[in-house]
Amino acid sequence: MKCWSDLDYSMTSVERVTEYADVTPEASGDICTPPESWPSEGNITFSSVSMRYSLDKPLVLKEVNFIVKSGEKIGIVGRTGAGKSSLISALFRLYDFEGTIFIDGIDTKAVPLHTLRSKTAIIPQEPILFLGTLRRNLDPFDEYDDSHLWNALEDVELKKLVSSFPSGLESEISEGGNNFSVGQRQLLCLVRAILKNAKIVALDEATASVDLETDEMIQSTIRRKFKDATVLTIAHRTNTVMDSDKILVLDSGNVVEFGSTEDILQRPDGCFSGFVSMNS
Repeated sequence: MKCWSDLDYSMTSVERVTEYADVTPEASGDICTPPESWPSEGNITFSSVSMRYSLDKPLVLKEVNFIVKSGEKIGIVGRTGAGKSSLISALFRLYDFEGTIFIDGIDTKAVPLHTLRSKTAIIPQEPILFLGTLRRNLDPFDEYDDSHLWNALEDVELKKLVSSFPSGLESEISEGGNNFSVGQRQLLCLVRAILKNAKIVALDEATASVDLETDEMIQSTIRRKFKDATVLTIAHRTNTVMDSDKILVLDSGNVVEFGSTEDILQRPDGCFSGFVSMNS
């Protein structure tokens, strides 16, 4: 009976493999190949972008229009289900969408998926680490030498920790990164973004699961290392986006407020002012 139960439990893995084998591959685009330096500026334009997760589901983004200039830091706020993460999903073409997103004047739908996603960086809410060495997790394609890895670890104050491991960068990561805390896993994801040195960086509630001290350290590192990059920050804590250049407020898939942080805060009846009051 025990063997039968183990077999029944393990067949779930077979089912998943079968499902993945039947998944239709993503449409790559491949209409144009942007220059190697693309994106060199980091300008982003959303033009009438609407998106739904499946044909039988309602729109999660509705005719979204806004322009982000090179190097701007944009804070994206809104209630749960407002469409914040959907914006990032559209930017990375994780789902089909209507309308157009331009990065430095090039339609992202025309760019090969590998190029689009390799040229931009994302720090997700749930940090993901894989079985294998720490080096392989930080630099899966062997693009950087040891000095770059150690410098990036020092930027997030993890160099001392990793140096204390007998195997250093060759230390083994357990499944899901369980031999690191949630905060440390998030910092390791930040190291990946630092190494990539991308011109566009998205943070999808990256500090939602960490303490305030780690949150402040992550934000400080981002301000320092990505001062010339365009940064989109989805945050559940308003203090995380208070030093942003502009604030984008979403509600039910619509842009309800977009402007400089100072101007948005001066609107007494505005949505963002209400969020700040609730969090103060």
